[in-house]
Amino acid sequence: MWPNSTSQTVDTCDTHCPYCALQCGMSLVANGEGVTVQARNFPTNRGGLCQKGWTATELLAHPERLTTPLLRDRKGALLRPVTWDEALDRIVAAIRSAQQHYGPDAVGVFGGGGLTNEKAYSLGKFARVALRTSQIDYNGRFCMSSAAAASIKAFGIDRGLPFPLADIPHAETILLVGSNVAETMPPIMQYFQEQKKNGGSLIVVDPRWTPTAAAATMHLQITPGTDVALANGLLYIAMKQGLLDEPFIASRTSGFDRVRRTVSGYWPDRVERITGISEKQLYAAARLLGNASTAMILTARGPEQQSKGVDTVLAFINLALGLGKAGKPYCGYGCLTGQGNGQGGREHGQKADQLPGYRKIDNPDHRSYIASVWRVPEEIIPGPGCSAYEMLDRLGTEDGVRALLVFGSNLAVSVPRAGHIEERLQALDFLCVSDFFLSETAELADVVLPSTQWAEEEGTMTNLEGRVLRRRRAMDAPEGVRSDLETIHAIAERLGAGEYFSSEPREVFAELRRATAGGAADYYGITYERIERENGVFWPCPAEDHPGTPRMFLDSFAAPDGRARFHSVEYRSAAEEPDEEFPLYLTTGRVMQQYQSGTQTRRVRQLNESVPQAFVEMHPSMALSYGIANGDPVRVITRRGAASVRAQLTPAIRMDTLFMPFHFAGRGRANLLTNPALDPTSRMPEFKICAARIERDAGC
Repeated sequence: MWPNSTSQTVDTCDTHCPYCALQCGMSLVANGEGVTVQARNFPTNRGGLCQKGWTATELLAHPERLTTPLLRDRKGALLRPVTWDEALDRIVAAIRSAQQHYGPDAVGVFGGGGLTNEKAYSLGKFARVALRTSQIDYNGRFCMSSAAAASIKAFGIDRGLPFPLADIPHAETILLVGSNVAETMPPIMQYFQEQKKNGGSLIVVDPRWTPTAAAATMHLQITPGTDVALANGLLYIAMKQGLLDEPFIASRTSGFDRVRRTVSGYWPDRVERITGISEKQLYAAARLLGNASTAMILTARGPEQQSKGVDTVLAFINLALGLGKAGKPYCGYGCLTGQGNGQGGREHGQKADQLPGYRKIDNPDHRSYIASVWRVPEEIIPGPGCSAYEMLDRLGTEDGVRALLVFGSNLAVSVPRAGHIEERLQALDFLCVSDFFLSETAELADVVLPSTQWAEEEGTMTNLEGRVLRRRRAMDAPEGVRSDLETIHAIAERLGAGEYFSSEPREVFAELRRATAGGAADYYGITYERIERENGVFWPCPAEDHPGTPRMFLDSFAAPDGRARFHSVEYRSAAEEPDEEFPLYLTTGRVMQQYQSGTQTRRVRQLNESVPQAFVEMHPSMALSYGIANGDPVRVITRRGAASVRAQLTPAIRMDTLFMPFHFAGRGRANLLTNPALDPTSRMPEFKICAARIERDAGC
């Protein structure tokens, strides 16, 4: 049933899917028996939806839905239902106690890449104004941070895709690195299919022969963690084959001479030894890219979730710039953002070093401007805090966060070295989690707050194209459930800062517009009405009569001199390579039917029946050497821990590589195994590569 039906419930409501960054358009249709989903002919999905989108409404009336605050009286006691006043009083008492004993930074905030722009903005402001803490970060640090940092270095600005999806079919050649979009965002495949129909070529780089690789012109089955060598090797071939766009390099870029010297050491036979990709394929890929009149290079989590993720992305940007395939129609480098609001979530201040509009928290002019919008003295805004993993690694310690507020993130499943992080969560003096289900992290909390779901709230999201969209409220939330904006306002009010916060999304967005005005991610000219009228508005959009910016860099890049920057990067090994004790690579990723930590999708019957439990993919020949048959219980072991799963044998994966999906909790948690080695710039953990071994699990 459509929960808590009232006269406010509409018969049909146009909105967007609650899952990935494609943010497909959909309509919710209410009838006497419940709610159904209809796909909309929206510019991004053009009438398509994946299984997750079609089943999204099942969660709205799910029997496990949280509808009342829960409180734990003491460590070890069970959570019990309480009133909102009791829960909020406990939260505020814990905040005050932690800060009185240990200082302002003893309280931390952790947000999510699925929160609306209004929530992300309010959360960043709440940390700095109501809590006066520097300790805030979010789970997008684990997703797009490396590509964001690289784009800022090279182009002067970060927007996942600097062009709309509609441009993809017009690219003669596309290099897609470390992305299985056929499973992670299936409706996007229609653009690649149209590109193929137009005679285009698609090159997919992946250690696995995925459904995306199966649709490609060429599959480069790379050794995990060697992407920098691949990019440098392709640029070397382009140099030797006369495929560089020298006029473009001279007129629109700077810094190429050093890169030219660096890549001269990446001759094809050396790159083949490093990457496992044959010289023949290297030459063929370089020629497809270099001879194309238009081309795109797209990266995703494969090359980005590495301890050298920023360098890896910079190497592929170097390739795009060297070929002159950037800053032109139907060309460019782009990052395929993953989380629903992964783009907007990283723009508006819930990241440790940022203020709204991509302003920097350590820039005096930026701080002064935001203080004027917030109506507070500039000096009360704290400086940069710790990155996500660094904050979590120190939870409960003498100089770390002692009380943590979590909004829309399931840390116990999604963070690398998850067993250690679970211990740190348990070491906290106080943990509060706002969610709509009792996630694995919420199960550890002292207070759990029930929050609204996507169909019960207003707000905006920014998809992977930089298109700002409107999420419309179709229905009332169940009695007892509140939005995160209401929660933030209520806590701030009890802390004496309520006047600075609103629980109304439109009011928050109006302030967000002012806060971003003049910033890199400028939303000032975007209104709810424009979004509705124009099927979304692309930022930057500095004025209401500005058309928005679907295509960036056509005239100049965002650096002060208008030029893109080359960066010389050398290949280096992963933080942890296979050895005698741990002879295999382990990499992680997604499957079509599940999403993120699985808090939502593991509760959808149709999705969970398709992929109900964790597994590990391995090559049949490798399995034979270990005496492992398909479906056998096995243990995957790394230096961080062990996970117990079933073996899934497939010739589609490299002989030296294991693959695990990261959506599952319990003994099958992939992130029990992953390495928290951090990129020095983005502070991204190395989810995609670590050394592992596998053995039959005699205990199962």
